[in-house]
Amino acid sequence: MDFLNALVVLANFVLIPATAYGAQLALGALGVTLIYAVLRFSNFAHGDTMAFGTMVTILVTWALQGAGVSLGPLPTALLALPAGIAGTALLLLGTDRMIYRFYRRQKAAPVIFLIVSIGIMFIMNGLTRIIIGPDDQRFADGARFIISARDFKQMTGLAEGLAIRTTQGITVITAVIVVALLFWFLNRTRTGKSMRAFSDNEDLALLSGINPERVVTITWVIVAALATIAGVLYGLDKSFKPFTYFQLLLPIFASAIVGGLGSPVGAIAGGFVIAYSEVTVTYAFKKVLTYLLPESMAPDGLVQLLSTDYKFAVSFAILVIVLLFRPTGLFRGKSV
Repeated sequence: MDFLNALVVLANFVLIPATAYGAQLALGALGVTLIYAVLRFSNFAHGDTMAFGTMVTILVTWALQGAGVSLGPLPTALLALPAGIAGTALLLLGTDRMIYRFYRRQKAAPVIFLIVSIGIMFIMNGLTRIIIGPDDQRFADGARFIISARDFKQMTGLAEGLAIRTTQGITVITAVIVVALLFWFLNRTRTGKSMRAFSDNEDLALLSGINPERVVTITWVIVAALATIAGVLYGLDKSFKPFTYFQLLLPIFASAIVGGLGSPVGAIAGGFVIAYSEVTVTYAFKKVLTYLLPESMAPDGLVQLLSTDYKFAVSFAILVIVLLFRPTGLFRGKSV
């Protein structure tokens, strides 16, 4: 019985939150890795792209809620998500037409694109803060739990209750659907194959009649969808604050690099590696060990390697280790 209680505590505070967080990081890292594979630069504005898409979704969600529209037990934000994706796609396509296209025609080095993306990052961050403000915004509605701790205790008779939030379930299910659709698109459709060909060998793709501007446009639209979905899922699961998404850039890039920058499979694997590492290293294992160890050996301290304040330091440490010992990442990815 004590083992089951320990397992419930571990699932409640490590396994389930890390799985949801990993799915959010994986979707964010997929956007980063697509831009790197197809457009050949690291987009430092991706975190603030997620923030912008989430902001648009929140504004539409508030409008729907004000009109009395809801999805019952599901968050109304799911109805507003297409509007958020459309708004983000327009922003990214406009940015590409006004800024990135000029540097593509100049055949600028990737580092120039990276520097330009940093400038765009600050502009997007400021724009989001001006429109919605710098404070926390909560926009989740509907049922709070798929299963509550109280119901779980009543069903099992255990001392510990397992709670699974609705947003966590939606995050995992949505991530599975989005990833499946993305891989189907890249591997089964003519447009997806064109993107892969352009990523593998740009000159050969151009000789084959592939339109580079069309590939670029589709890439930005897909990135807008991935960024907005990842941002909204993160905001529903935690809360929305523009600066938080700026901070998320580190674990997202760490996920992409750990998995292999340019590899979609690597981005997904890296997202879960980073998420589980952050949550595990910053979790206090006192309660779990109290159940597992004899009373005389029960720990007095929290048994916590790092405070939660150092969560992003875990991402940074893993990133440094990977860059030192395996810079190509787990899957050695450089193309779609």
